[in-house]
Amino acid sequence: MGSSRINSAGAIFLVISTLTLGACSSNSESSAKVTTTTKKASSPGDGSEVVVDGPTTTTLPREATYRIGLEGPLTGEQRETGIGMLRGARMAAKELNSNGGILGKQVVVVPIDDKADPVAGVAAANAAIASGLDGVVGPYNSGAGLQTLPLYIAAGLVPIRLTSSDQTAGLGFTLQPMTSQIAPVAAETVTGWLGAKSVGIIFDSTQAYTTDAATAMKALFTAAGVTITSYTPIKPGKKSYSSVVAKVARTKPDVIYVDTYYPEGGLIAKEMFNTKVKPQCLADFGAYDNGFIPAAGIKAAKKCPVLGVPAPSDFPGAGSLIATYRKLYKAAPGAWTPYAYDSLNVLAAAASVAGSFEAKGLTAALNGTRRFSGWTGRVAFEAGTGNRIPAPITVDLANSRGEFHIDQDWAEFTDFGE
Repeated sequence: MGSSRINSAGAIFLVISTLTLGACSSNSESSAKVTTTTKKASSPGDGSEVVVDGPTTTTLPREATYRIGLEGPLTGEQRETGIGMLRGARMAAKELNSNGGILGKQVVVVPIDDKADPVAGVAAANAAIASGLDGVVGPYNSGAGLQTLPLYIAAGLVPIRLTSSDQTAGLGFTLQPMTSQIAPVAAETVTGWLGAKSVGIIFDSTQAYTTDAATAMKALFTAAGVTITSYTPIKPGKKSYSSVVAKVARTKPDVIYVDTYYPEGGLIAKEMFNTKVKPQCLADFGAYDNGFIPAAGIKAAKKCPVLGVPAPSDFPGAGSLIATYRKLYKAAPGAWTPYAYDSLNVLAAAASVAGSFEAKGLTAALNGTRRFSGWTGRVAFEAGTGNRIPAPITVDLANSRGEFHIDQDWAEFTDFGE
C-alpha cells in the first residue's frame, strides 16, 4: 500500500521482554475500618475492593490497606475502555495480594468514574481523594485528565496516567504513547505505507487529545507536502456522520484520517464502507479500542486500519496473562487492559523502592525505573515529562473474529519488529 518505505527505526518498534511483576510499598494514616468485597467478574464497576482469594468478604483496618484509585470512563459511551482498565488493575491487585500485597498490606482498587467528561471527572476525583487514596492509575481521557491530574498531585499523589495529549506531559507518569510520539508514525503511515498525496481530516473538536492530534497531523502533513483537502470538526454523540463523510469525500482526498474516539470513529468507518467512498479510511490512536469494531461492524472495521498499540495477545509472552484474565472475567482483555495492569504494577514496584507512596521518593523511584518489564514490555520514563521512552506504536486491523491485531501488511512494509 504505497510507493516508499517508512523508516521505522526510531519511532516504531516492538518492545520484546520477559514478563515480570514488581513488588510495591506505601503509607497510610487512617485507622478507620474498611469493609471490602470481592465482586463477581461480570460486575466490575462498583465500589472499592480488596481482590483476594478466599472468603467473599474481607474486613480490614484502613491501616492494613493501600487504596489505589482507577480513574476512567466506567459508564457512558466509552464504558468498554474504562471497564477494561478497571479489570486490568484488579487483576494486578489480585496477583499482588496473593503474594502478600504491598509491604504486607493489601491493595484496594477504588473505581473513579469520570464518564469521559471533565466535569464528572472533577466530582469523582474529589470524592475519591476525600475518601482517602494512596495512589492513582488513570485517567484515560486527556480532557478529564487536564482537570483531575492536578487535583491528585495537589493531594500528594503521583498519578500513573493513561492520557496521550502532550498537554498532560509532566502530570505524573504514563506507559502509553503521547501525541508527539504518535503523530510522526501516523504521518509516515499515510505518506509512506498508503502513499497518499492528499488527506481529509475529520476530528472531534470537543476533546483535548483529538484536537491536539488533529493540529499535529495537519502540521506534519503540510510539512510533508500533503494537500489537506478538508479539515472538518465534529461533535460526539450523534447516531450517524453520513453528511460529514459525504462532505469530506467530495473533496477527493486519497485518505480520510479519522481523529476521534472509538464510538464516532467506528460510525465514520461504517459510513465510509456502506457508501463505498473512494478514499482509504485510517483512524487515529483515539479510536483504538475493542469497541471500535462493533461500532463499525466487522466488514467496515477490516477496511479501516487504526493507529494503536499491539493488541493484548500481540505482546510477547502474553498467553498466561490472557488466560488468567479470561478465567477471572470470562471475556477477552480490553485494548487498554494491559496498560492499566502494568500501570498498577509499575506503581507498586516504584513504591517498593521508595519505601512508601510519599510523592518525592515515589517520583524519584519512577524516574529511576529501568528494569521493570510487564505485559506491555519494558518500561522507562523520560525525566521531566514522565512519558514512556520508547513507546510502542502500531497500525492495527480487525480480523474476521472481531479482534484487533497488528496489520501484517503494514508490519512487512515497515520492517516492524526487526
